Amino acid sequence: MTSTICAISTPAGVGGIAVARVSGPDALSIVDKIWTGKKLEQCESHTAHLGTVLDSAGRPLDQAVATIFRAPRSFTGENTVEISVHGSQYVQRELLNTLIGAGATLAQPGEFTRRAYLSGNLGLTEAEAVADIIASTSRAAHAIAINQMRGSVSQKLEQLHDQLLELASMLELELDFSEEDVEFASREKLMKIAGEIYSEVTRLHRSFASGNAIKNGIPVALIGPTNAGKSSLLNTIVGDQRAIVSNIHGTTRDVIEDTCEIGDYLFRFMDTAGLRDTTDEIEAIGISRSHQAMKKARIVILLSDITSPTPTTEITGLISELSNDQKLIVSINKIDLAQPDQYIANLRNILPEGTPIIPISANTGEGIDLLTQTLTNSVEPESQQLTITNARHAEAFKNAADSINRVINGLQSSLSGDLIAMDIRETLSHLASITGNITSEDILQSIFSRFCIGK
Repeated sequence: MTSTICAISTPAGVGGIAVARVSGPDALSIVDKIWTGKKLEQCESHTAHLGTVLDSAGRPLDQAVATIFRAPRSFTGENTVEISVHGSQYVQRELLNTLIGAGATLAQPGEFTRRAYLSGNLGLTEAEAVADIIASTSRAAHAIAINQMRGSVSQKLEQLHDQLLELASMLELELDFSEEDVEFASREKLMKIAGEIYSEVTRLHRSFASGNAIKNGIPVALIGPTNAGKSSLLNTIVGDQRAIVSNIHGTTRDVIEDTCEIGDYLFRFMDTAGLRDTTDEIEAIGISRSHQAMKKARIVILLSDITSPTPTTEITGLISELSNDQKLIVSINKIDLAQPDQYIANLRNILPEGTPIIPISANTGEGIDLLTQTLTNSVEPESQQLTITNARHAEAFKNAADSINRVINGLQSSLSGDLIAMDIRETLSHLASITGNITSEDILQSIFSRFCIGK
């Protein structure tokens, strides 16, 4: 028989109110043992009742409100009682001890959400999205998690599943009537369906890079020569003297990170050591780390000093290091000291078409709003489509892309339908592992162990 579990579901520490959650077949009878007031086993579902909870010695512990959710109309699908008490750490600790003494067991991390999944109240992708909602640090990350909890990933997987079944059924008909002069679907049509599946599965796999960045903070590298104003720009954006600012070349010798929420997004800025030729061993290490930070960034802000322009060869060299997935913004600093028009015109001749060029003054703040707006604009197109933020899902989509690619190759080479069907089944299996239709106990344990206790 399933045990009845309990845990504090509100954050650890002192607060105005703390909530203890009790879930399982004996939830109502266990809480009744430590409760004075209306008998909870006789109360209807979705009702709240004022009473007193008792400590382990039977003495009044605190005035409380018990809210009842009867199976199956609860988060876990089981009988559930949520007990709201004052947020004293002593009261919380004693309440748990009393519940355990009355027959409940302490919940493991993620056990409430796991029970919701096992009861069918949540799909596996929706259950995992619960953890993302709790951990969300920006409106965009929260929106992605909410969208996934509402079933966006499951709906997309259902569409892919239906397409794969259509592909499999057409292939099956080809096998059944291979000796007759009947054509149900040409190999070209089969390849068209397989190609559509491959394109979407590959896109979802690749979306993990941007989705994970939105979830954890979009990494932005501030790159440029010494004294271009990178540290001043970081301080201006985050609103704090985070980095040391000096006219001495080579002041910044290591990567300095700070985060800032701009619009709907959390950005993780990396102020890097200025790029120049140096014989200083420590500074050279810092410059090497600048290049490493640039490789990790989703967005690179190349900062140039209008009073001492970066040589063309250095700009083109930096651009050549960027990958296709990275976005470049060029910012010209110190426009309070000189006019930027001619310098912008010169840059247009060497920059990729469409590269934003933002004139700013980190000293006066001029142009900073336009720069931050450009940052958010560069992210928004990525967040409009369904985006994957879970590494487990990304790996499954990658494996599915590999197997459906083998289907396409098999169709192109007139491979036996039996062998192609095996790759279709493998693709279905990889996608099913995301939703939990094919999931081992070890995978479930790994997923839910990352949740906090009480969720």
